[in-house]
Amino acid sequence: MNSATLDQSALLPESLRNDFPILSNDVLTGHPLIFLDNAASTQRPTQVIDAISNVYEHDYANVHRGIHTLSERSTELYEEAREKVRSLLNAEHAHEVIFTPGTTASINLVARSWGGANLQPGDEILTTVMEHHSNLVPWQQIAAQTGAVLRHIPLTEDGRLDIEQFAKLLTNRTKLVAVASISNTLGTINPIDEITAQAHDTGALVLVDAAQSVPHLPTDVRNSDVDFLAFSGHKMLGPSGVGILYGKESLLDAMPPFLGGGSMINEVRLDSFTPAALPAKFEAGTPPIVPAIAMSAAIDYLNAIGLDAIHRHEQYLTQLAYDALSNIDGLTILGPAPEHRTGLVSFSFEKIHAHEFAQVLNDQFGVAVRAGHHCTQPLHALLGISASTRASFYLYNQPADVDRLLEGIAAVQTMFAPRGRRRKKRSE
Repeated sequence: MNSATLDQSALLPESLRNDFPILSNDVLTGHPLIFLDNAASTQRPTQVIDAISNVYEHDYANVHRGIHTLSERSTELYEEAREKVRSLLNAEHAHEVIFTPGTTASINLVARSWGGANLQPGDEILTTVMEHHSNLVPWQQIAAQTGAVLRHIPLTEDGRLDIEQFAKLLTNRTKLVAVASISNTLGTINPIDEITAQAHDTGALVLVDAAQSVPHLPTDVRNSDVDFLAFSGHKMLGPSGVGILYGKESLLDAMPPFLGGGSMINEVRLDSFTPAALPAKFEAGTPPIVPAIAMSAAIDYLNAIGLDAIHRHEQYLTQLAYDALSNIDGLTILGPAPEHRTGLVSFSFEKIHAHEFAQVLNDQFGVAVRAGHHCTQPLHALLGISASTRASFYLYNQPADVDRLLEGIAAVQTMFAPRGRRRKKRSE
């Protein structure tokens, strides 16, 4: 597929933008906001904003602790949100869904709890070169504590995982494979089903950082058979401060509690305690009550549109941007062809720093993109660059947003072109 053969029927209605109050704002230039930083965090529709207000105005109290009316209401809404997540993931049990502060906290929970209890010196943790720091640093930390060894799946030249090398790295010493479902820098969609099947054949468990996939693609944890899966509410139209850890019941049951305190206990004595059953065992203290309930509203919003439809919409925008960027001299697109990626395009440019791109795009064109290493410093080092510019799309973006991005890039090129080159163009 290329931009000449794009089917406009894949696009979602432009009217969806009206559900997002922040997108009606002008930015510094007086231009309407073009928000292309969705891989970092998405915006919230009115339905989610209203859900937050409604809880605080009508239903808020601490959950699971009171027998008064507000506590019962809040508890019911909180547990309804857990069921919504279970359904979204097609998990078998609601108690396999643990509310956490976010993806990072979810991965750290597994690293400290499962990893601390199960890893021994010489055991191997297999991750990838493209991982977000949140799926790399926790494994570095637990490896240092337990004597386990961290190994990395290399990439092909076009930015996909080298599955042949992955198969060679898998041994009976491999205890866990920790992998992103989608790279937040390259956009690469990784073959999670294939990775999981191969890992399980050697007896290894699989943890998936799904922060970039759950908001954009249908997810079925039973079909893929992953052991752990982590993602965040703020990347899928929900509030910040809430994330999910999915884990298979047998694994979560066997893991020791990560945090100690209220709610995660069955009985406490002066010298010992017994933990509560799932999911409370891993939800110590006051949980993210309102963010979880508002995340439920975000799931409703996404389900009403359909994740398959969202993916088709993003594929259209990605193809459009990829084809146009491919024709710009001096610009290098990071990652694979559009058919192997989801809705983001990162690029670097000769002699123009990513921060310069981002500043001009924002200040003069109202386009919000991300510039930097995107929490993937090892990947950028491998690519031989210190930073890149990333444009990431979501359901409220339209082709006009891509046009505005390209207009801004052209302006940056002109602004930073060598003086002699600019004079020559004027004389022509």
